Amino acid sequence: MNKRYDSIEKYQSKDFDKTPPTPHVRIPERLHHPAVESAGRHDDYSSQRKHPVFFVDLPSHSISMTIGWLDPGQSSNMHRHTYETVLYVLEGEGYSTIQGRKVEWKAGDALYIPVWAWHRHTNTGEGTARYLACENAPLLQNLGGVALREEAQKGHEADVEGEFQ
Repeated sequence: MNKRYDSIEKYQSKDFDKTPPTPHVRIPERLHHPAVESAGRHDDYSSQRKHPVFFVDLPSHSISMTIGWLDPGQSSNMHRHTYETVLYVLEGEGYSTIQGRKVEWKAGDALYIPVWAWHRHTNTGEGTARYLACENAPLLQNLGGVALREEAQKGHEADVEGEFQ
């Protein structure tokens, strides 16, 4: 454990005059997460999402990264969250439904999921679709636990999609 990094001072409103005049470099112990997908998927999270998800485990306080897989014909759950997502397609092809709008994608494409937009991802190809998702959830969690996620109620996914057609 890197005590210097882990003991970052927290400031309050009354401490405004204590803001340092220059940035301080704080180097965490871990700067590398080797073989992310080989380390194994996060089973609880993956089972809730209905597809494999692998967390990139690095000490970022503002962004997160995950790698997701969708088998041929598979879709993620319809869901929404209070954080932004930029998704980069590593391999495969399919589409995402974002707030009722169908956005087709293939390997090499990137897409944006806005805050609180209902969405799901679907693999239409013959092989596995893999994507890298970058999100600002840690920033919102560190600002007071405001990174929230909501799954569409089972049996009501069509109702959610129908709201936007």
